[in-house]
Amino acid sequence: MLHQRLIHPTILESLASAGHGARILITDANYPASTCLGENADLVYLNLAPGKPTVTEVLDVLITAVPVEDAAVMTPDDGPEPRIFEEFRTLLPHIELTKYDRFEFYEEASGPDTCLQIVTGEQRLYANLLLTIGVVAP
Repeated sequence: MLHQRLIHPTILESLASAGHGARILITDANYPASTCLGENADLVYLNLAPGKPTVTEVLDVLITAVPVEDAAVMTPDDGPEPRIFEEFRTLLPHIELTKYDRFEFYEEASGPDTCLQIVTGEQRLYANLLLTIGVVAP
């Protein structure tokens, strides 16, 4: 048994085989996971029930396992910034969020560098987060 917070076997396997520059997508429940899956991405469904788990709950555990050097979000065409972005900034205090419109985000998230896509039960809109893995210092 592992003595760390991240214990999901498929997620651990994906992260162990990833390296610097690989990407991890954490999606909300509205994300088109089956049609926007990258060719190299493992797909993990964690959406147990509406709202469970949230994207931020998954992020809180993932950042204990891998360094993050970039985080990208999907922005609405108009209106205020989604409130969840502040939660992302709180969990990733040294990261400036990269912003893409919906279709740019889909293109980035389904690219060949995305090694893992985690679908959550998150119900908040625009709660998708694309992380880029950083370097593990010696």
